[in-house]
Amino acid sequence: MRSGPAGVAIIGAGVISSHYLRHLSDFPDTRVLGVADLDTGRAAAAAREYGVPVSGDVDTILALPEVEIVVNLTIPAAHASVAMAALRAGKHVYGEKPLTLDLVEGEKLLAEANTRGLLVGNAPDTFLGAGIQSAVRALRAGLIGTPIAATAMMQNLGPESWHPSPEFLYQRGAGPLFDIGPYYLTALVAMLGPACQVAATTRRTGTHRVIGSGPKAGTSFKVEVPTHVTALIDFAEGPTASSTFSFDSPLRRTMIEITGTEGTLSVPDPNTFAGPLSIRGARDDDWRELPVEGTTAGRGLGVLDMARSLRSGTPHRASGALALHVLETMTAIIESAERGEFLPIRTEVPPGDPLPEAWDPYAPTLH
Repeated sequence: MRSGPAGVAIIGAGVISSHYLRHLSDFPDTRVLGVADLDTGRAAAAAREYGVPVSGDVDTILALPEVEIVVNLTIPAAHASVAMAALRAGKHVYGEKPLTLDLVEGEKLLAEANTRGLLVGNAPDTFLGAGIQSAVRALRAGLIGTPIAATAMMQNLGPESWHPSPEFLYQRGAGPLFDIGPYYLTALVAMLGPACQVAATTRRTGTHRVIGSGPKAGTSFKVEVPTHVTALIDFAEGPTASSTFSFDSPLRRTMIEITGTEGTLSVPDPNTFAGPLSIRGARDDDWRELPVEGTTAGRGLGVLDMARSLRSGTPHRASGALALHVLETMTAIIESAERGEFLPIRTEVPPGDPLPEAWDPYAPTLH
C-alpha cells in the first residue's frame, strides 16, 4: 500500500476543471501531477496556471506511475470510455456526473473496477458539504420525527444564456435531469435511503435553442433531450418524493423540503456546499435555522475522501455504487415517462456514514 498524499491527474480541462484544480492543489492529502485534454494547448495552459508538472494527451497522463486517481471531467458521452481506459491503466477513477450514459455501461465500469481491485467514485460531492451533511445528521437525530415525503425542485431557463458552449448540455446524458438531477437525487438518497420505484412525465419545449453569450452567441443548436421532467420517487424505507427538473421556467427556483411526522426540514441547495438549513416543527409559528457544521471547501471533496479511503481501507462516500443507483433512477424516470407506468429500481447502495463534523480537508492525514 502506498503512503503519503495521493497522486491525482485531471482528464478534461473544460469549465469545471478549474474548480477541481484549485481545490485538489490546495488539499495537503492530494497532489495534482497531470492534466490532459483533447486540446493539449488547453491542458498546458491549465497546468501552468495551477503549477501541475505534466500536461498532454490522455495516454501521456495515464502512463504516469505516480498517478493513483484519475479525475474524469470529460463530456458525458466520453465518461465511460475514458474511465475504462483509466481502470485498464491501473488507476482509480473519480468522474463527473453522470457516471455513464446508460445503466449497462455503468455496470460494466463497476464490474471492471471490481475485477481489478480499483475504486470508482463520482460526482456530485456537494452532498459531502456542510449543508447536506448537517441535514443528514438532523434527520438521523429525529428532529422532524419519521420522514414521510419530500419535495424537490430545480427550474430555470437553461444554461445557454451564460455557458459559452452549452450544446452538450442538451444532448444525451445531459438536460435538466441528467445534468442537475444528480445533485438532488444524490442528496435525497443520502438523506432518505435508496429509491425503489419511480413514475414520471417529460416534455421537450422546442427543438432548438440559441447560445446567448461568448464567441458563439446567436448560434442555434439542436435540443435532443427532455427539457422539463416531473417524477414521483418512492424510497425503500418508506418516504416518497415529488420532483421537478426544468430548463423551461423563467422563474428560478431551487428547493428540497422534507416533511416528517413532527416537522419539516428545509434543506440547502444541493448544488452548493453550505447552508442555510431550517426547521419548522408542528407547533412552530415560523422557521428557525439549525447549525450547519462541516466543510464548505468545494468540488474535489469526493476525490479527497477517496484518497483518504485508499490509505485507511474504509469506504468512500461519493461511490460508484451510489452513482450507479442515481443513474438507474434517472434512466427509469425517462423510461417511465415513455411507457406511462411505475418502474422499479433494482440497484442497491449501502448506507453511508455522514462525514464527522470535524472532518477537515486542509488538515493533512496522509503522511
